[in-house]
Amino acid sequence: MNPNLVYYDNQETNINQYTFGNLVLDMKSRVNTESDGRKNVINPCMEPCSIERGMRVLGGKWKGSILWHLKDEPVRFNDLTRMVGGASKKMIDQRLKEMEKEGLVRREVLSDRPIAVAYQATDFGRSALGIIEQLKNWTEENNL
Repeated sequence: MNPNLVYYDNQETNINQYTFGNLVLDMKSRVNTESDGRKNVINPCMEPCSIERGMRVLGGKWKGSILWHLKDEPVRFNDLTRMVGGASKKMIDQRLKEMEKEGLVRREVLSDRPIAVAYQATDFGRSALGIIEQLKNWTEENNL
């Protein structure tokens, strides 16, 4: 476990807390071990938590990189495929369609012949850039 992560167990309220610096995470679900060794879950999550729901939007392969490259200005599709190395045009096209449907990016047709389109981050998409930047910094700090 991370040495900066501190765990507190409050038996009376059945709430576990993890603290990481100034961040406090209340974990309302917990596993209780009975005297006979059986385990039961107290306050189980019955639906996806907010972290899982957020990861469903931002967690697809290449989505973070695509959104990061759209942070400053609209980018034409072919330029975007060059910026996101390692992903095929088909993969980027699929992710952009998902991201457009989710409201993270906006597609603009620049010309019909030849077809040219550009993508840009929406306000909703830009609101996730802080999270992506924190992930980028965490990855670099931990040499991942």
